[in-house]
Amino acid sequence: MESIIVAFAPILDNLPLEKSETVRSFSVLIAPKTNAELDRLAGRARALTRQHFGRTMRLFAPLYLSNECINNCRYCGFSRENPILRVTLSVDEVVKEARHLAAAGFRQLLLVAGEHPKFVSRDYLAECIRALRDDFSSISIEVAPMETEEYVPIVEAGAEGLVVYQETYDRAIYDQLHLAGPKKDFGWRLACSERGYDAGFRRIGIGALFGLAPWREEAIALAAHLEYLLKRCWKSSLTVSVPRLRPAAGEFRPHFPMSDRDLVHLVCALRVTFPQVGIVLSTREPAALRDLLVKIGITMMSAGSHTEPGGYTGQGREKVHRSVRGRIMPPEISPSEPDIATSQFEIGDPRSPQEIAAILRRNGMEPVWKDWDAALMER
Repeated sequence: MESIIVAFAPILDNLPLEKSETVRSFSVLIAPKTNAELDRLAGRARALTRQHFGRTMRLFAPLYLSNECINNCRYCGFSRENPILRVTLSVDEVVKEARHLAAAGFRQLLLVAGEHPKFVSRDYLAECIRALRDDFSSISIEVAPMETEEYVPIVEAGAEGLVVYQETYDRAIYDQLHLAGPKKDFGWRLACSERGYDAGFRRIGIGALFGLAPWREEAIALAAHLEYLLKRCWKSSLTVSVPRLRPAAGEFRPHFPMSDRDLVHLVCALRVTFPQVGIVLSTREPAALRDLLVKIGITMMSAGSHTEPGGYTGQGREKVHRSVRGRIMPPEISPSEPDIATSQFEIGDPRSPQEIAAILRRNGMEPVWKDWDAALMER
């Protein structure tokens, strides 16, 4: 698959020598700053956020379908090499998890799964989405990259958003971290957003996992990708996410840790450079930092999240199994009393959706549970 021509790939590879005016300006913004300079940058970011998004905050919940995975990625808790407890929810179990989230107020879902086509296929995803679409106005997916024609029935089933993170834009580091499986193909993943756009997704989300490579180099590549997609996928709404590596099964530690200050700096620079792009923040980050970032540049955040299949209501608990290197352990060496499936990473902000909404209101912001309905597209 590496032989496929990826339009963004030459831009990425030439970044050390040639940057657009936008990316050059972004590079200046993320250069080291004094506290006073960063405060001024934060003020600019806050003003632009209010100008383009008002005082609203879109709230969403991730719903994990499966933690089975075919890839061997050194940093991920779901890596096939990790001897973790795994499960794939049935469609009925997914619906029960989703009803719990609907009762909490959510109308925007992100369906997440490990990358294993045997367990999470196109048809399975489409079936899940059809079962959920009447209760959720916005359904996005974060699953293994697919061909454009595989995405089409998922869009037709009712999904409107596609999220795919490159993890790291550094080809050498990417190759060192992705040891086996389809995810090892850097170019295939890099072109995923475009394939999804061509299939009809109206929201496209990208991001990098900070901690895998030096953050400023990663950020410049992410900004260049975002600039490219704003032109290539101009009919879709784009978002960018800035997750930092969190503790997970496998005990991988970030080689290039990113401080809280650096994360604030990055969010400010992204907002000033791309004033109309949504910036997403997950519950990976601690509560105090999240409360600060929502005042500066974040426009969409998760709340009350679980990162394991069945985490909200215990669905699938009776069929949890342990796997080692992709193989299910025989019964005699499986856990005598199966526990809940293993999570992808540790949560940093455990507050409930209601607590998050209340804090947003106290800060003069309006939590938005629903901002889209398919009826808007009907003639």
